[in-house]
Amino acid sequence: MTKEKLSEELLIEEKVVKQNEIVLFNDDVNTFDHVIDTLIYACDHTPEQAEQCSIIVHYKGKCTVKTGPYEDLKPRCSKLLQAGLSAEIV
Repeated sequence: MTKEKLSEELLIEEKVVKQNEIVLFNDDVNTFDHVIDTLIYACDHTPEQAEQCSIIVHYKGKCTVKTGPYEDLKPRCSKLLQAGLSAEIV
């Protein structure tokens, strides 16, 4: 019975934590190199992560590039937008 109660409490705590995402959208303007460099700069991606995200965005039209609390994502998303990329926090 104690294990069930503990599991129940953990499930409730997990639901309370709200994670937002930065979604990057494809465009016909920016080069792969620019997108990759910007993701490394704005989202602290490794070069490999940034390249994979740029490929996903190119073929799927969008990709979640960063997840976390809104306060952390807002300045990162602003950097992406200032660099001419299309992104939003969801």
